[in-house]
Amino acid sequence: MAKRLESHEEEEAGGDLELPLLSQQERSQRRSGTIPVCIMHNTGKPTTASPPTAQQQQQQQQQARPQSPSPGRNPAEDEDETDVIGDLMGHYGKWQLLMTVLLSLFQVPNTFHISSSVYQAANKDFWCQRPLELQQMPVDEWRNLSGSNDNCHRWEGIGWSSLANDTTLQEAAEVVASVGNLVACESWEYETHDNVGNTWTSEWDLVCDKEHLKNVAEMFFLLGVATGGIISGYLSDKFGRKTMLFISAILQTIFGLCLYFCSSFELYLTLRALLGLVSVSVTYSALILAIEYVDGKWRTIAGMYNLFPLPISYMIISGLAYLTQDYQALQLCIGLPGIFLCFLWFVVPESPRWLLVKGRVDEVRRIIEAAAKFNGRQLPVDYQLTPPTQESSSQNITHLFRSSYLRRITICFLCIWFTMNLVYYGIILNMSSFGGNVYLNSALAGLVEIPAIAVAMYIITKVGKKWLFCATLFCAGVACFCATITEGREDILWLKITFLMMGKFTISAGNTIMPVYTAELYPTAIRNVGVGACNVAAGLALILTPYISLLNKIEGHLLMALLTAWSIFGGFVVLFLPATAVRRNAANSGSGGGNQNAASAAKQV
Repeated sequence: MAKRLESHEEEEAGGDLELPLLSQQERSQRRSGTIPVCIMHNTGKPTTASPPTAQQQQQQQQQARPQSPSPGRNPAEDEDETDVIGDLMGHYGKWQLLMTVLLSLFQVPNTFHISSSVYQAANKDFWCQRPLELQQMPVDEWRNLSGSNDNCHRWEGIGWSSLANDTTLQEAAEVVASVGNLVACESWEYETHDNVGNTWTSEWDLVCDKEHLKNVAEMFFLLGVATGGIISGYLSDKFGRKTMLFISAILQTIFGLCLYFCSSFELYLTLRALLGLVSVSVTYSALILAIEYVDGKWRTIAGMYNLFPLPISYMIISGLAYLTQDYQALQLCIGLPGIFLCFLWFVVPESPRWLLVKGRVDEVRRIIEAAAKFNGRQLPVDYQLTPPTQESSSQNITHLFRSSYLRRITICFLCIWFTMNLVYYGIILNMSSFGGNVYLNSALAGLVEIPAIAVAMYIITKVGKKWLFCATLFCAGVACFCATITEGREDILWLKITFLMMGKFTISAGNTIMPVYTAELYPTAIRNVGVGACNVAAGLALILTPYISLLNKIEGHLLMALLTAWSIFGGFVVLFLPATAVRRNAANSGSGGGNQNAASAAKQV
């Protein structure tokens, strides 16, 4: 009964959302089971280069005609569905490996920029500036003398010229005894031996009533990320994955280097917002391009190992921040790598599948021939590439709520993407507030993410995505709860950091699964719309992330308690999602043609 219900929901989800790669007539034939998913004009297997005989030509013509699937086999049951491009140049070979590895390198500067605020906005010990006559007075004595216990105010009207560095505290106290008013400090001094160095705080005096501007600076970057997440998918579909990738990468490099020379805080905020806008476009375009170089089961693998540079980048930037200890020098170090990535324009081709959809067949042929040669495959003598028939109607966000199945997964994924980004970046961007050495903590957080991605990639092939995804969120909640219990106890700080690393491990595994799981459950025709809507929820979480650290100023346990609650909530919501295996079994839930149509419509290519 449950299977039939899922089959009915799949039919609702995919009834009018068929792939635009088939004409109306072909779509009708596909529903009746008379043609395979992809139409090839030859077998797609390597053949000799000798001219075909008359008998071979006749066989090729027969193979070009629509064929029925083999008896007892439904096309929708094939989990590793492929297409004509993959059959020609190889589903996964040396060429695809090289291209996807090169594309994964674009994640490096993205990770640098999004995590740089951990070091550039680090808190520093400060106090009201001492007069020239008292520069050698110990800071604690100066705080007592000036009444600057909060480091933001001092006594008014003191004649500092009558005091000297050798003045005793008792003598100085007699001078200020008659002073009764506190005024706001106009300038400050900062600790220089704190292993933090020059930060936004010391450069622009972001202390006292200006302290919130550090969060504003980070919020501007994440606001750009949220905005870019909404529009990057549309621009990538319109202008091409490669074009958008390299335009965004060039702009990312320019904005990143401009931040090095920027001396105005207002201009710095603007550049940070623009940097976030183009950085998410780099991420999106590189990921989509990597996935579209492969097909079948390799799409999941390519999408997941595209994330491997993230943890390595976290470790690299922690080392760079420790060595530089200056926000400008660090900005220069993380901005320069983008220059070298821009030269990959001459190596990385456009997505052949996107080109075929746009009807640019000659360019597709050149890419296929180069890839097949690199993979050691010999192409058929006479193969044809037919651009798909594009439908004039476009899908919009209202299509996400047109059936009970789509409403269910959309609402669930909006909650899950919000939760995942809030917890994942809530841990990463608040490393400096957890105690201990911020450089070591950040390096460990990156280190534990490497096995998290690897383990997720392995287990996902054994148990499916739903239950592993659910387990990662629940386990992250348990780890955060344990860290909450140990909060504020310096004698067991090591135990708190251990729990934090366990939480980072599990939430990183979930972050690896989430985009792949989302793409699989949405029908092809509205997949971009669905993922775009999820990016909106993720953007809202990113905007809030810099501010959740303020909870520790209210009560020391609130930050980790919040991450605990959201992690458990996210794991609970995953329970309402269908398992991906349902798509393969839906066709077997009944013998009617409607069930077969539902499974076919739900199949992700």
